Amino acid sequence: MLVLAFDTATDVATSALVDDGRVLGERVGVARSLLDDVRELLDEAGVSKSSLGALVVGTGPGSFTSTRIGLAVARGLGLALDIPAAGVSTLTALGSAEPGTYPVVDARRSEVFVAGPRAVSPDDVALDPGTLCVGSGALRYRSTFERMGAVVPPDDDGRHLPHARLHAALATDFGPVDRIEPIYVRLPDAEAALR
Repeated sequence: MLVLAFDTATDVATSALVDDGRVLGERVGVARSLLDDVRELLDEAGVSKSSLGALVVGTGPGSFTSTRIGLAVARGLGLALDIPAAGVSTLTALGSAEPGTYPVVDARRSEVFVAGPRAVSPDDVALDPGTLCVGSGALRYRSTFERMGAVVPPDDDGRHLPHARLHAALATDFGPVDRIEPIYVRLPDAEAALR
């Protein structure tokens, strides 16, 4: 089955075209260029959007706006093409790159998103010495995690990206695209301000 997968929850958006587990193409960009990346993936693979069998979208946690962009694109494509979709947590995808990996996404406000999912201060993350930390939060708070004895790969290491091919490999629960819900962990800033 030909699957289009993407994740826009972090500052870096990833997309991939996967056919029965074989990666046909990948893109790394930003959320606002997602549709251009999708078009390029399809063009370079020589397939039309009508050939897609399913979608996989990253559900966060991460940036509220970027996560919404990914879900909106998934809903638009899923409904227009009448194909099933699945959602996969950005943390789960990051953590699947290598056994024993601890995914950490920058949550802004001096916090990180970690398994749970929950938003916590980097100083409140309990790690065993030698734990491999990856993701935008691990990069931003490298000194904190390294002080705890964690290992944070170099900034340009690909394990810090929530690669869409990982989302495609993890997706199992395909169904109507409109049932996929984002993982926000916290209220959006605008909603919090209203309260």
